[in-house]
Amino acid sequence: MAKPEGAEKGSFDLDRFRKLLQLMEKYGVTEANLQKDGESWKVRRGPRQVAVAPEMTLPAPVAAAPAPVDFSATAPAAPAAPAGVTIDAPTVGTFYSSPTPEEPTFVNVGSTVQPDTTICIIEAMKVFNQIPAEKAGRIIEVLVANGDAVEFGQPLFRIEPA
Repeated sequence: MAKPEGAEKGSFDLDRFRKLLQLMEKYGVTEANLQKDGESWKVRRGPRQVAVAPEMTLPAPVAAAPAPVDFSATAPAAPAAPAGVTIDAPTVGTFYSSPTPEEPTFVNVGSTVQPDTTICIIEAMKVFNQIPAEKAGRIIEVLVANGDAVEFGQPLFRIEPA
């Protein structure tokens, strides 16, 4: 009996291979391993499936008996909220504390500001926006460093209102 064309040793029978792929698709088979007379075929369709281990639940920890409460001791004080109010970034960009690297900063801790006092520059897309304080008071804390990226609404300075 003569072998079909292309079925000689060392080559694949493409017709049989196509038929195998059609059967896999028809029956929803995603992987097949075939071996016969030293010939081996391994075919996989679709994305590789990854087996996921079932979620394991751990037993709930046993609660220890509550410690006795000493009502004679005073409770520790809650941390105090920072003093003052913040001046927030009106836009996204890069914070600059001075007009140029060689010039002094617009404001420092202890500086008194008025609503129209320029306190920094925020650069966005090569546009340098001078930012006014919009509040009167004394700077008590600088919350960002020169060159930092800032987000809209991010606190820049803390002031003690006048």
